[in-house]
Amino acid sequence: MDEIWRGPVEDSYESHEVVGSHVQFSGAVWDVRSDDVLIGAHAVTRDLVVHPGAVGVIALDEQDRVLLIRQYRHPVGGYLFEPPAGLLDTHKETAWDCARRELAEEAGLRADTWHVLIDFLNSPGGTSETFRCFLARGVEHLPEGREHTGEAEEAHLPQAWVPLDEAVGLVLSGRIQNPTATNGILAAATARSRGWSDLRPADAPWPVRQWVESLGNVRTPPA
Repeated sequence: MDEIWRGPVEDSYESHEVVGSHVQFSGAVWDVRSDDVLIGAHAVTRDLVVHPGAVGVIALDEQDRVLLIRQYRHPVGGYLFEPPAGLLDTHKETAWDCARRELAEEAGLRADTWHVLIDFLNSPGGTSETFRCFLARGVEHLPEGREHTGEAEEAHLPQAWVPLDEAVGLVLSGRIQNPTATNGILAAATARSRGWSDLRPADAPWPVRQWVESLGNVRTPPA
């Protein structure tokens, strides 16, 4: 069989037929579902985490320092340094609106210049999570500061402003491993080296998000 790809090197979206589906678990944030799928001559069962999707914010100050916050993550039993981020768990917000809210709630900041930095699929072999990471520049502190409205993991979020080049080193050495941080930091450093010429508007279309939603694979909150 010829296994040399001769088409364009870019992701494409064309779902195989799902002939059966069963929700195995319905949780507070995501569901676990088993789908029976026809792939060529094969009938297989694939489990997936049905996720609401999320956004993150790489905030850079005038000195090209990136904001990282230290937050506990229970599944890995550790405190991770990561950018402000949050779930797309309300119908009332666009991705950009959600990013602005998270920057205010988790860091007490606002920004006057916003772009889409990078889109990625966090673990497409097992979850439907779509993730959009924004670049926020021209940041300033909100007059009222950060509202301490979170609980548990979000009650205390210490901040660190790290020079972007130093942050790249932290990623490459394995000292920072949160995917929003690793993807966002490396994307920001690359975009800067290219004169920010590849940045998309903050309200740029998000086709993969629309596609995954059309498949019924986005966990939707109550209307």
